[in-house]
Amino acid sequence: MITFTAIPTEIARAYQAGGLDANGQPPERHISDGGGNPCRHCLGLIPKGAEMLVLAHRPFPSPQPYAEIGPIFLCADLCATGGGAELPQMLTSPDYIMRGYGADHRIVYGSGAVVATAQIAAQAAQRFADPAIAYLHIRSARNNCFQCRIDRKP
Repeated sequence: MITFTAIPTEIARAYQAGGLDANGQPPERHISDGGGNPCRHCLGLIPKGAEMLVLAHRPFPSPQPYAEIGPIFLCADLCATGGGAELPQMLTSPDYIMRGYGADHRIVYGSGAVVATAQIAAQAAQRFADPAIAYLHIRSARNNCFQCRIDRKP
């Protein structure tokens, strides 16, 4: 069993309050065009005309060589935490990169692949058979942007 995990609420709220991103800059404010602006906190698509934030995010607890930083979108207004057992609404592309990480937050080599969206849950369960994998990232197959995390369901 797996669970899709959004960025933590305390991190989202800090960004929404104007806190600095992973590059030490305040989030940029833009208006969503309604197409392809996935919020990494509610795990939904930011509606057309809604204000959104664009910022650099590091989905790891601390800097280290494998701790990638990249752009994400976030609802500018407070949004509810998304996630759970169901595939998030925001995952609308035909495929995504899935990559496993160990408890040390470093890539588990051989765990990464481009996976069809419809196969994400099955592929995640298969990867979690390896005890070296503590969690997975789902990333854009085209731009490598972090989308969400997958954890083992407790």
